[in-house]
Amino acid sequence: MKRLIAFAGCAFALGCFNEPEPAYKTVPEGSRVYLQDKALKDLSSVKDAFKAGEAIDYVNLDRNSLEKLPAEIADLTGLKWLRLNRNRLSSLPDLSRLAKLRRIYLGDNRFTAVPETLKDLPCLTDIDLSGNPVREIPRWLAEKKGLEGLSFSRTLVEKLPEDLSAWKSLRQLQLGDLRLGRDEMERIRRALPGTAVVF
Repeated sequence: MKRLIAFAGCAFALGCFNEPEPAYKTVPEGSRVYLQDKALKDLSSVKDAFKAGEAIDYVNLDRNSLEKLPAEIADLTGLKWLRLNRNRLSSLPDLSRLAKLRRIYLGDNRFTAVPETLKDLPCLTDIDLSGNPVREIPRWLAEKKGLEGLSFSRTLVEKLPEDLSAWKSLRQLQLGDLRLGRDEMERIRRALPGTAVVF
């Protein structure tokens, strides 16, 4: 018979799943910044939210009115996840100091090209540029290894780069609502057999 452990008035058999400690108890205070839906045009009025500096690993600025991201965002050198969906951005400052950044979400902005500052971020795995007037995927992005998730849905992309061999680690590729021909779709599927491609 399995030994039982009493916990919060309940009994759990050893070896069964025990729910981990709630996230709010394990995340250091100030390391997550939530500023979505604040109608922000710039970040001057919310500077105190970033006082934890390099200890911050997550920033959510979705659904604001940002036309420019301040260069100081690169001071958050511990940042791993940056959400900027549904703003008015058409460019990014130099983010090369964000060496730990893994995910960046730029959906529904005004980017006409993939921001080149993403080129040298060594830990980047996920990029979302859906809903932007981007016309092409640059060669440097097609050559970037370690990517796991890409979204170019609802952009103006009509063809992917010829060589997609660097994207072998890609788990998901979102290409919804693009003007891709049937031959192009088949080529992409053949080039990325282990990737969930959504057209």
